Amino acid sequence: MSAPNPFDPRLTHYASFEAPLQAMQTGLQLATMLAEAQMVVTLRVLGQFGLWAVTPGENRRMVSEKPQAFLKSANAALAAAQAGKRPDQVLSAAVKPLGRKTRSNMHRLARRGPGLPK
Repeated sequence: MSAPNPFDPRLTHYASFEAPLQAMQTGLQLATMLAEAQMVVTLRVLGQFGLWAVTPGENRRMVSEKPQAFLKSANAALAAAQAGKRPDQVLSAAVKPLGRKTRSNMHRLARRGPGLPK
């Protein structure tokens, strides 16, 4: 079953506004994930310079977490596309697993604070 066409005249005028608003929500979801990812990169670079307290295995973690996160993202996007979702819904499905990872990394690293590891 494919997604309804928002321009179908048989739909109520409220349904025709739903798709653009959902597309805007997906854009905000993507922007949030990108901002969180930038924060994670910043904290990890500060950690490499010794200006932020990070664990000794942070560099290894930084590399090893990416394939799994991108695989989850690709699988979610593929499942949404195969289900006949709109492009914004496919993008939202792809961003969701990445957003969970960037958010958890950002909170974990931000809690450690500036300075050398203890």
